[in-house]
Amino acid sequence: MVNEKITYNEAVEKLRRIVAEIESSELDVDVLSDKVKEATRLIKHCKEKLFNVDEEVKKALEELE
Repeated sequence: MVNEKITYNEAVEKLRRIVAEIESSELDVDVLSDKVKEATRLIKHCKEKLFNVDEEVKKALEELE
């Protein structure tokens, strides 16, 4: 599971490394499966972070009106 304290930028950097590993080498099927699962968790984490920030910005803008 993705550590909830990981920042968005850290998650994106981990995703970049995973993609580079997948593209640059022949990974064992089991390792590839683990990498895809980790990438999926990181993507979900990033989506949640972006959604939360979007909601916070909308709320702040509504308070200005």
